[in-house]
Amino acid sequence: MPDRTWTPPEPYDLRRSLLVLRRGPYDPAFRAERDGTVWRATRTPFGPATLRLVPGPRVGATAWGPGADWLLSRLPALLGAEDEPDAFVAHHRLVAAALRRHRGVRLIRTGLVLESLIPSVLEQRVTTEDAYRSWRRLLKWFGEPAPGPGAGLGMYVMPDPRTFARIPSWDWHRAGVDGKRSAAVVRAVRAARRMEEAATMELPAAMARLQAIPGIGPWTAAEALQRAIGAPDAITVGDLHLPRIIGFALGGEDGADDARMLELLAPYTGQRHRAARLVLLTGIAPARRAPRQRHANIARL
Repeated sequence: MPDRTWTPPEPYDLRRSLLVLRRGPYDPAFRAERDGTVWRATRTPFGPATLRLVPGPRVGATAWGPGADWLLSRLPALLGAEDEPDAFVAHHRLVAAALRRHRGVRLIRTGLVLESLIPSVLEQRVTTEDAYRSWRRLLKWFGEPAPGPGAGLGMYVMPDPRTFARIPSWDWHRAGVDGKRSAAVVRAVRAARRMEEAATMELPAAMARLQAIPGIGPWTAAEALQRAIGAPDAITVGDLHLPRIIGFALGGEDGADDARMLELLAPYTGQRHRAARLVLLTGIAPARRAPRQRHANIARL
């Protein structure tokens, strides 16, 4: 049960910095307590691990499992020590206000690509609710209980690549994952080593590496690399909602597409993901123009 502490810069928001790793409120691999403690169940290159993080002037970390030492050795990077928020310059009043209010939010770096890539694939072309449900089912059916106290908290570590590759088609179907998305996951895990190498690459090379897998496009690659390498410029394109939100918040207009979003974010080149995240943190968004997308339970089809 090794442990470590890390002194973050002031201000620092542990929970909000790490919340991007949570895949829904019932994610078996992520848990946030009311007192600010964060739990994380993950699969490292050395095996599964459970990590407990306690906020404070010095963040306290305790880890269990075969991957505990690996996790703690990379603790500062995970918590955002390698992020450089001072390099960001706000060009809009709304963004400047969000930056002041959320100064403690930092871009984290897990160093683990598949962990973020697989749930991002699951989120393609479906509602986030459906994707979160599929993620929970896959972890509970094919993953393993988190080491140490994580198991008692009902936490699970995601399956290893070999297990993902061996999930039968009918179980993908039962989990609510269609053939295109399950095939993309299987192709990615069969190239697991190549995928994980992207964590050591610069953003353009990492994007190209992930998109070499059929079924993984720029949206999925950016979503994964925002978490795996903390890339401040990994802006998500092809999203159903983000262009409208950016267009409304920064341009006062509705109906913006990807091209217009990138135009509005051009002053933030090199920091476009950070700028978009600050906009999202404001909660400002245009009124919904269409009914909420209906849940499609393909497991019953």
